[in-house]
Amino acid sequence: MTDPAYLAAVRDSYDTVAADYLQRVIPPEEMDPVSRAMLSAFAELVQAAGGGLVADLGCGPGRVTAYLARLGLAAFGVDVSGEMVALARRAYPELRFTHGSMAVLDLADGTLGGILAWYSVHHTPSAQLPAMFAEFRRALRPGGHLLLGGHAGDAHLRPAEAYGHPVSYESHLIPADRLADLLAQAGFTVNSRLEQPHPARADRSYVCLLAYA
Repeated sequence: MTDPAYLAAVRDSYDTVAADYLQRVIPPEEMDPVSRAMLSAFAELVQAAGGGLVADLGCGPGRVTAYLARLGLAAFGVDVSGEMVALARRAYPELRFTHGSMAVLDLADGTLGGILAWYSVHHTPSAQLPAMFAEFRRALRPGGHLLLGGHAGDAHLRPAEAYGHPVSYESHLIPADRLADLLAQAGFTVNSRLEQPHPARADRSYVCLLAYA
């Protein structure tokens, strides 16, 4: 089946930028304390609910997947970019990384104890988010946890370049309230929300949403 145009653009763009992305994006250990605290809280919640497999969707070069593993989770990564998956496999051969789309997970119903979507949903057009969040819900067992971290706002961005290379992906930012509503409509209960202002743009923010199935 042919990938949707937006997904093909994401795949091709991240295949192009993969090596420079790895050099330019900070590892989890150097993230701000709030972001690290949210990842740690997610790990504790998953373990308290019985553990199980945890999918890092849009895992990129695997650094956050490996961070979750060091926090004690049975984490594996999924990414649409084959180049990103190759980087992850080389860096963390002890972990599993799968080339695929987070919009259509190759997993049976209720397989996962946790899902992390860390700065990975904003390339998905907002009209496609309900189906994608329903797919997250399908793959999580009852009581499983989701941590969604990313950009919020009200903007449709079409960058010509990123990480020193031409790109064709787009970013679709929606308000944090709308993200929370879409998760609720997909069957999640949002039990924690943290929003931080963007340092340079008053119309944008960074949001973390913790939810359970």
